[in-house]
Formats: sequence, C-alpha cells, structure tokens
Amino acid sequence: MEVILESIISCPNCDFQKKETMPMDSCQFFYKCENCHTILKPKQGDCCVYCSYGSAKCPSIQKNESCC
Repeated sequence: MEVILESIISCPNCDFQKKETMPMDSCQFFYKCENCHTILKPKQGDCCVYCSYGSAKCPSIQKNESCC
C-alpha cells in the first residue's frame, strides 16, 4: 500500500485550505491556520490534526500502525 504524504488541511473556523506534507515519523498535535491564525488541535479520538482536518489520514494510520 502506498502511503499518501500530502494532505489538504482545512480550517474549520474560516474554511481556508492548504496542501501540507505530513511528517512520516511523528504526529502533529497543533497547526496554525495561515489565514485566521486559529490553532487547530486534534478532535477527540484522533491522533493528530491531519486525521481531524486533512484530506488524508496521517502516515501511521494509513499503514494501520499505532499512532502517537
């Protein structure tokens, strides 16, 4: 299975979207929206901001591995 490394993260506050490259070896717990400067945090039950707000889940989840 090929792991997707790019994800479009969408801010729930202002709907701004940006394509980002996800880290392969760690989770990203915080993300600052470039447009409205809201600090995004993972939703309850998600391991990182990409799993909550991205177009693709983080690499660990894609590989069915345990995440942070």
